[in-house]
Order: sequence, then structure tokens, then C-alpha cells
Amino acid sequence: MRAADLLIQTLVQAGIGRVFTLSGNQIMPVFDACIETSVKLIHVRHEAAAVHMADAWGRLTGEPGVALVTAGPGFANSLSALYVAFMAESPLVLISGASPRHRDGQGAFQEMPQAEIAGHFTKESWAVTDPSQIGHALARAVRLAKSDRPGPIHLAVPGEVFSEMVQQPQQALPHQDDFAPATSMLDATTAQHVLTTLAEAKKPVILGGTALTHGDGADRLEQLGQVLNVPVVAMGSPRGLKDPSLGKFREVLQQADVVLLLARSLNFSLRFGEEPAFHPDCQFLVIDPQMPTIEQAARNLGGSSRLLVAELADARPAVESLLQLADPSDSRSDNWRSEFQQAVMYRPHEWQTDVSSQAGPIHPAELCLALNRMLATDDEVVFVSDGGEFGQWAQACITAPHRIINGPSGSIGGGISFALSARLAFPNSKVLATVGDGTFGFHAMEFDTAVRYNLPMVVVVGNDACWNAERQIQLHDYGSERQLGCDLLPTRYDEVARMLGGCGEFVTQADEMEPALQRAFAAGKPTCVNVMIQSIAAPE
Repeated sequence: MRAADLLIQTLVQAGIGRVFTLSGNQIMPVFDACIETSVKLIHVRHEAAAVHMADAWGRLTGEPGVALVTAGPGFANSLSALYVAFMAESPLVLISGASPRHRDGQGAFQEMPQAEIAGHFTKESWAVTDPSQIGHALARAVRLAKSDRPGPIHLAVPGEVFSEMVQQPQQALPHQDDFAPATSMLDATTAQHVLTTLAEAKKPVILGGTALTHGDGADRLEQLGQVLNVPVVAMGSPRGLKDPSLGKFREVLQQADVVLLLARSLNFSLRFGEEPAFHPDCQFLVIDPQMPTIEQAARNLGGSSRLLVAELADARPAVESLLQLADPSDSRSDNWRSEFQQAVMYRPHEWQTDVSSQAGPIHPAELCLALNRMLATDDEVVFVSDGGEFGQWAQACITAPHRIINGPSGSIGGGISFALSARLAFPNSKVLATVGDGTFGFHAMEFDTAVRYNLPMVVVVGNDACWNAERQIQLHDYGSERQLGCDLLPTRYDEVARMLGGCGEFVTQADEMEPALQRAFAAGKPTCVNVMIQSIAAPE
């Protein structure tokens, strides 16, 4: 048995049926090893797209996505997407082919310190040079990706190692328990203290970290809030307190007297726990799987009496422990939770009345609210939102059972790839991605991937012919006379999708919008709806 065959057998053993990849010299033995197995390759057009798809798979399912890329430039192409996954706390395993191990330090073809480089964007990264260890290395990678705070793991494998024979292959296969994540449970005494503190507080709030937006994490967190009658928010936006999907969250959070942080860093996104984001007397309960995050919270709070609990535990088990110990009969009045929820759900009334002129570009709120009405008719929907100004409008206006956004990295460009992965993860669901026109250019060729694998989805492009986020900065900081480098063409992105084998719709005025969207969702093919929108600032 080759090491490549051992790798594939280990994937099967782990229950991993798909690998997101782009071909290259050093990984061709793995491609060969997939033939006549249950492991399917999803072959994309750019290495970053492969990692974005693995990232989305991890976030949507809670199980690690696996990406496979080649050495040198192929590996380098994956790094921006790897950083996105790292910041999103997404369980992911990236396997990269590498230059020959016996030529290390001699200037081999495409030689670079891949394990060291990826170490800056992963939980752990190492090279696998013994063919008999590749199965155990993969099992360890899966386990680490899911343990404590989830995140990406990287394995660099020299190309020739994949082709080398494994002696005693049965011993080289890991045991099933080797894939199981290590779990840090919340101490029962601490859990009871947390529940008592929340019950005695006048205006408590529970804030969940990014990992609790994965899989059913947000649902379980919401269930905890319902049992305790305490408002909860799972936070995953790079805008933190300014997340446009959270309405008047900033204003109402200032009233909180106790805040439970469940794997939620007290960093820039929460203004470091300082005024005016929090009342100066607000106290904190911090439960986190990593000591550096707890220590950071203590530093930011000045080591004062404001930090009531600092406990090491994994987020999901902590939620389950609190649910098990919670006594619904101790539930508090629902006035505060209702007030908080109303604030989070607030949207300006003028968004509903901002009707675009029939002859001009469409207001982004009008477009996104129309999308939200269309999605409301389905029980199974995956909503994908990329970043940028249009992305913020979409996140503020659109709700869906399953949601994935660009994440805390603040990156743009992954939206189309996320949507492809969403279609694979939820094959019977309606999949909508909203992207800006600048964003569309990053991975437009993945429409080819969508067509090849028959992955119907709708990608709505908010086209204002500019990099609007940067234009808004220039307008605010320098004035309208000093704009530079933000203009784009009003390109027919719908035609790009059509030329790649998908469908396209072009919308220039409001009365064309809903019929075009209806045709797009009915098409049953990868479809781009290119909508000319007004170039205005995103909501805050």
C-alpha cells in the first residue's frame, strides 16, 4: 500500500467523503488513490477556493473540511483563505504537497518552509516525512481541528512520500478513537456559580464566540437563552459591535450589568470591555478553552473585581453543562430579554420606504429585503454573505436557517466558494450568496466548478461599479475631490456566468428585480443575478 492509499483509507475511516483540491505535480498520487474509493475530489479553479470550500464545510457542519493543494505557489495561493478559516475558528485540515525531503536546503524545485509559514495561520502545522505515519498524522489533525477552539491544521507532505510503500499497513491505520477531539468540560461548581450570578443579575447578557456560530451551535446557545430567559448573541462579524445584523445591539449592551463570554474574546470587537461599549460597573464571566484568551480578558479589565469567573472549558460542552444544570423554574422575568431582542431586531423604518426610482439604480436595502421575502417561503435555506458594503446591507436585511459570512478576518472574496460548499452540505436547500462586484472578481471562475459538479445556487451581485467600502473612506476622510483607485466598470457579470455554462439575469431598475430573482431560483443551475445598485454607505 502506498502512503497515498493510506491517506485515503484514513479519510474513509474518519467519515470524510470529499476533498476540495486543485491538481499539481506533488499530489497526483493522492488523485490516483481516490479512484474506486468513496472519497470524491471536488476540483476547483484556484487553491484559495479549495480552502474556502473546506472552511465553509467546517462552519456549516461542524466537521472538518479537507483541502489538498500542491507545493510552492499552489500552497502560497491557499494562505489568504487559510487565514480566513483561522480567524473564523473553522475546523479544517489543509494537506499540501511539498518539495523532496532529501533535497531540503539544496534549493529544490518549489522548496519553501511550508510547515513554518502555515504555522502562523493554523492551530498547528508540521511536515510528515514518514509514509507509515501519514494516517496517524491525519487522525491527529482531525482531532486537533475539532478540539478546544476549533481551527485549521496543516500537514506538509513531500511529493515522493505519497508514492512510497507502507510496511505493515494495518498497524499504520489509526484507531477510531484517535479522531475524537479532546474535550475540556466545565466544572459543575463553576457552572452553578455562573447560573446563580446570571439569575441574580438585573440585566445579564450571554455573548458566544465565532465557534458557536458553527453547525447547530447558535441553536443550542439560543436554547440556553430561552431556558434562562437571558438574551444571547453569537458573534462572528468583523465589525463586532457594529455588526449591521444586530440592530441597536451597541446601545442596549451598554445597559448590561453581567456579561458571560463563552469562547468570545474581549478584544477590539468588544472594545476591550471599556466604556462606552460597557457600563464601567459591568462584570464579566469568562469561559474559554484557551488560557491566553482568559489572560487577555483579565488584562483588559485591569485585573479588577469586574472579572467574576475565569474558567477553562470548551464552548459547546459548557453550553450543554449549563443547559443540564439550569432550572427553568428559576427563570427570570422576560422584560429584559424582550427589550434586548427588540433592540437587536431594530431596522430603520426608512429601509422599507426607500423605493428606487424606476429609471435608476436600486437601493441595496430594497434589493436585500426583496431577497429576504423570497427566502421566507422556504424552510431550508443557506444564506452566504461576502464582505464589503453590499455585504453589510445583505447581512442587515436577510435572515435564514443557515448563515455563513466572511467572518472576523474581514476578508472578501470567498462568497462564491462558500456557496458551492453549502450546496454540497445541504443538497436539498436553496442557496443564496450575496457578493459585491469587486468581490465577484476574486473567484468568478468557480462558476465553472459549479457547472461541472451540477451545483445550483444563486449569486446576487450588488454592482455599483466601484470598491465602495474604500470609496466611502475616501469621501469621509479626504472629500469627494480626492478619490483614486476605486472605480470599476459596470461589467456584465451575468454574461460571465452564462459563458461558463450557468445562467444570468441583468437588473437595472426596481420593477425588473423580483421577476429576475424568481427566474434565477427556478433555473436549477448556477445563476448570477447582476443588479445595478446605488453606491451608498453600509448601515452601522
